[in-house]
Amino acid sequence: MAVAELSAPHQFSFRENDLADPPPGRVQVRVEAVGICGSDLHYFAEGRVGYTQARYPMVLGHEPCGTVLKTGPGVSGWAAGDRVALEAPIYCYHCEACMTGRHNLCENGTFMSSPEEPGFFRDRVNLPAVSLVPLPGNLSFIDATIWEPLGIILHSFRFAEPKLGETAAVFGAGPIGLTTIAALKLAGISRIWCVEPVAHRRELALALGADEAIDPHQADPVAEVLAATRKRGVDLAIDCAAKQDSINQAVRMTRTAGRVLVTAVPSEILVPIEFHVIRRKELNFYTSRRANHTGHAAVEMLSQFPARFTTMVTHRMGLNEVQKAFEMLESYSDGVGKIVVVPER
Repeated sequence: MAVAELSAPHQFSFRENDLADPPPGRVQVRVEAVGICGSDLHYFAEGRVGYTQARYPMVLGHEPCGTVLKTGPGVSGWAAGDRVALEAPIYCYHCEACMTGRHNLCENGTFMSSPEEPGFFRDRVNLPAVSLVPLPGNLSFIDATIWEPLGIILHSFRFAEPKLGETAAVFGAGPIGLTTIAALKLAGISRIWCVEPVAHRRELALALGADEAIDPHQADPVAEVLAATRKRGVDLAIDCAAKQDSINQAVRMTRTAGRVLVTAVPSEILVPIEFHVIRRKELNFYTSRRANHTGHAAVEMLSQFPARFTTMVTHRMGLNEVQKAFEMLESYSDGVGKIVVVPER
């Protein structure tokens, strides 16, 4: 039972891991811990992420850390026993996106945890040596899994450009939203509103740095933020949920010439946008995809400020409990924030 496969919607099954020695240029790693991402939950609950349809069976999990077991021919700089974070994207390095430094938009790449390439819900994996990032000794494997969503947030900040003393609103207090809140606080944002319908997630948002948490079922987030800012609005709104009307709420509560960033993946293929509000305010409207050369910076930041982020990890579960873990996340039960899966030995 060393590999957990999503074998159908809402259904995991297990098999043994028949893994050969690492080929040239690759490293074999024992997976020590894997965080569950919102996109994993999309595959589990909806059978797709955006346009990408699930193809069963498939192995999810792309927030891993582990220990090097073996190195393939031609690999240098890594040795058995090294503690590492593992990057899921595999790039071609020769398309226009790669050649211009936009590796996250690689035209020929694959992503470990997609229909094309198995992910990390397994005990061991072979992957390119270039996909390894060294882990400092002060981070446990459980806490270190936050490095992957933090890398996404650091990439998104290239567009959001949070500035000292500004105000911000964050929609959603899942792991991406919580990581965004913690990073905004470190960036010097003076006041952060979080919009989140789940009570215990609002509490987590406050614990990680939000100044106010709004329940959109009880109050109008746009009216609340505009009233608090004397109708000016926030400098920056980041949508980490993309649920119901959250994108347009972000647009409405952002000041003239402010910035709106969508890091979430909407469940819908077509998303209505209030274009004329964006136009009349001359908003800077951005999207971001995955991370791009932010892995080392994310590990360094997490190593320096672990307490800022690790509160979000509420559950550690074995690989044999992965079905329960996903059902818990889908139902928001047991006060769940972030779940980290630990493969059995």
